[in-house]
Amino acid sequence: MSEIDWLTVLSDLDLRGWAVIKALLPAAQCRRVAAMFTAENIFRSHVHMARHAFGSGEYKYFSYPLPELIAQLRNDLYPPLSEIANRWNAMLGIVERFPATHANYL
Repeated sequence: MSEIDWLTVLSDLDLRGWAVIKALLPAAQCRRVAAMFTAENIFRSHVHMARHAFGSGEYKYFSYPLPELIAQLRNDLYPPLSEIANRWNAMLGIVERFPATHANYL
């Protein structure tokens, strides 16, 4: 996570409303995550978007406990993203703030 340029992420979010984090995972890990999609036993829900008028495509929700890589990503990405969310809440006059760690959020 230390390689992520969070100032660029913040700037892109402010300018466009979205940001791309390039090379978040090495290629081998990306392939492992992509391969998980076909493993039905690790997901608790499978959503076909067209069925719900959400557009096209599908997505799945992991069952708990999360796969180790996914849990680690969530834990590592949460602190800087919570700072960004808290900054936006402040700018929008929203009183609620997110805690600094994912463990405290849960």
